[in-house]
Amino acid sequence: MTRRVWIALALGAALAGPLAAQEADTSPTEKPTEKQCLPDVGCVTNLPLPRYVSLKGSEGNARRGPGLTHRIDWVFTRAGMPLKITAEYENWRRVEDFEGAGGWVHYSLLSGVRTVQVTLDMAEFHDAPEDGSTVVAQAEIGVLGRVQACTADWCRIALDGARGWVRKSAIWGVKPDETIE
Repeated sequence: MTRRVWIALALGAALAGPLAAQEADTSPTEKPTEKQCLPDVGCVTNLPLPRYVSLKGSEGNARRGPGLTHRIDWVFTRAGMPLKITAEYENWRRVEDFEGAGGWVHYSLLSGVRTVQVTLDMAEFHDAPEDGSTVVAQAEIGVLGRVQACTADWCRIALDGARGWVRKSAIWGVKPDETIE
C-alpha cells in the first residue's frame, strides 16, 4: 500500500470516529416524536371513532389490510349501505357492516351521507317521535333509509317515498346516544 492511500484511509477513519460518537450520543428527546393519537379519535381525520358513513357506489372491496397489495376479504355490493369506521390509516378506513363483516376500504369509496339499515322485521315508522302517533309506513329487515334527524330515542328516516320516525332500537347506523339535527 502506498503512503498516500494509507494516510487517506487513516484520515477518513479519524474523521468518521468523532461523527459516529456524536450520532451515538443523541438523546431520545432529540429524536422527532411520533404523532400521538387519542383513543376515540382518528389520527388521520381527527374525527370521532367509531363513526358511521355509507358506501358511495354499488361496489367496494374490503381488504385484509390498508393497501392494494392486501387480499380482498369482502365485497360490499349495496350503494348507500351504512358502515361503521373503526380505524384509520392514511387513505384507508377499517369498516364493519351490520353483521360485523368488513375490512380496510379506500376512503374514496365512502360517503358522509348518513344512512341506516332496518334491523327489526316490519319496523313501524311514525308521523311523530312518539309510540302513540300514527304509523305512516312499515319496513322489512334490510331496508335502507337516509337519516334526516335523530333525538335521544328516535330517528327521522327517509325511505323510498316515505318519511317517518322510527325507534333507534329498530335500526343500525347511528349510535345509541347520538343526536342529529
